[in-house]
Amino acid sequence: MSTTTPSRGARAASGTADYLDQRTGIGTAVKGFARKIFPDHWSFLLGEIALYSFVVLLISGVFLTMFFVPSMGETHYEGPWAAMDGVEMSQAFASTLRLSFEVRGGLLMRQIHHWAALLFMASIVTHMMRVFFTGAFRKPREVNWLVGFVLLILGLAAGFSGYSLPDDVLSGNGLRITDGVVKAIPIIGSYMSFFLFGGEFPGTDIIPRLFTVHILLVPGLILALIGLHLLFVVLHKHTQYPGPGRTDKNVVGYPLFPVYTAKAGGFFFVVFGVIALMAATMTINPVWNYGPYDPSPVSAGAQPDWYMLFLEGALRLMPGQTEYVIGGYTLSLNVLIPAMVVPGILFTAIAAYPFIEAAVTKDKREHHVLDRPRNAPFRTAFGVSFLTAFVVLVLAGSNDLIATQFRMSINDITWAFRVLLFVGPAFAFWVTKRICLSLQRKDRELVLHGHETGRIVRFAHGEYIEVHKPLDEYEQWLLVSYDSPRPLEIEPAEDSRGVRRKGYRKDLLKQRVSRIFFEDRVEPVTPAELAAAHSHGEHDTLAPAPDHDQITSEVGSSPASETDTETRNR
Repeated sequence: MSTTTPSRGARAASGTADYLDQRTGIGTAVKGFARKIFPDHWSFLLGEIALYSFVVLLISGVFLTMFFVPSMGETHYEGPWAAMDGVEMSQAFASTLRLSFEVRGGLLMRQIHHWAALLFMASIVTHMMRVFFTGAFRKPREVNWLVGFVLLILGLAAGFSGYSLPDDVLSGNGLRITDGVVKAIPIIGSYMSFFLFGGEFPGTDIIPRLFTVHILLVPGLILALIGLHLLFVVLHKHTQYPGPGRTDKNVVGYPLFPVYTAKAGGFFFVVFGVIALMAATMTINPVWNYGPYDPSPVSAGAQPDWYMLFLEGALRLMPGQTEYVIGGYTLSLNVLIPAMVVPGILFTAIAAYPFIEAAVTKDKREHHVLDRPRNAPFRTAFGVSFLTAFVVLVLAGSNDLIATQFRMSINDITWAFRVLLFVGPAFAFWVTKRICLSLQRKDRELVLHGHETGRIVRFAHGEYIEVHKPLDEYEQWLLVSYDSPRPLEIEPAEDSRGVRRKGYRKDLLKQRVSRIFFEDRVEPVTPAELAAAHSHGEHDTLAPAPDHDQITSEVGSSPASETDTETRNR
């Protein structure tokens, strides 16, 4: 038997690993983590895109930090951009121009940073949409949902503080709006504005303060919460879509090492490459066209990045004649409602929904298998109505561009969006809920009668029928194995002696909320219904139905699959 002598590098690596393992016990943790199973589905990559975009933000941000000057000190520009030659500007704007035209690779890194920020927010939003519509936020993941929600808020803060740093006209207009929103807060608004800007707007301190927030405070919090988010993913197991062999007690997929590690590593370079390609071919935030910030002009067609457009749209839709003076203090509802009340309602709904649904359903079980959106009609309809409101506000934030591009009246567009903001979500809720219920009824028909084949058969006594193809056991299981909660049933208002029951009002409120969620529902097919549907006398000779024992097994549990890549019990 021949033996292979380890190379010097292999011996050094093994010696280092042994040294660390004996002093930290890291070998046990690495071994357990490397055997962790992750399901294989494209939608799970949305969270990875957010993570990799953040890594790109850190890499490009370090480069930009080396050359950016976070100062509002005045200077006169002298550089290759002739249009700005001799123009008075802040050192922050001058350093941004220097980064764009004089530092080798500076413009590419600026655009990589900006595109990565947009992709970071887009992937967070779509990742949360996937989690919401599939019910991945249910027990035990409510806390992790809140962690993701805080990451969304921190992403907004990072984006706002980042695109405000160049001190150009566009970012200055955003800061002017921020100053107006802060001053609209009753009683303390003017003091908060003075504290934030270090004096009267724009002051001289806001850029250095935003720089500290952008490169130190917010990234540090995001890094900590990403670590906590991933820790919860490991502790709770990964969710998985319903399918053969998948239950709340196992995970079907690939181990972290070596399969998933190789896939994830390759995907990082795909994300990095796409961002770099976008940055190299598509211009974004050309501050040299805007010029340095001057409080007097306001450029037409000025919009913030897409994830802040909903706030801009809310401000544009709010009528202006809504100011009141109470006790010597001005109450500016035209700013408070769109800038604080509307975002407060939207964000509170996002954060609180998992707890509201858990209270209504009284479901205390752990859930690791995801829902099909059609099987949760209220949740799906609510999510679509929420997104509809968001899209309306985003479009309203571009009402001036819509008016100029389509040669329409901006007043008519604004009124149309005002109506849509109330009518659109309600209509989207109704349509989505009806679609979900219709899809559930279609699933019932498929389970009970099978797929239509178009094959017409005539019997000896003259009857014509169409032969249906029965579902296979896996498709059948997928369509019947879901919970359909019933509305809450409560005890009568009075007991047998006619005495009004204590706590009846509270129970009645819970029942009404429960009816909102579950009054419109479609029951999954039961084993008895399935057996009855497959018993047709002489018709059975055309397409034999599965026996009753098999039906009961299929409806009550998940079938195993020999084609699953790998299944690990937890």
